[in-house]
Amino acid sequence: MTLDRQKLYVNLKSIEYSVEDQIFLKVSPWQKVLILGRKGKLSPTFIGPYKIIKRVDSITYQLKLPQELDLKHDVFNISMLRRY
Repeated sequence: MTLDRQKLYVNLKSIEYSVEDQIFLKVSPWQKVLILGRKGKLSPTFIGPYKIIKRVDSITYQLKLPQELDLKHDVFNISMLRRY
């Protein structure tokens, strides 16, 4: 039982995106209030879509973000991204 579960996690395919792909960006609860001015259950978990400019590393991507988003960084881990 435990070995089956471990085998499942090991054999998962890694998610890869290519340059120019459109993706959604995951926003944490405190960022929702800062960026969108909303909080609560009905505020979106993902915002976007945004275009990938560059693959920085095997698990990090640089995004083209609009000026009004006002984030300090434009490079995000793959766990923060979701396909459009």
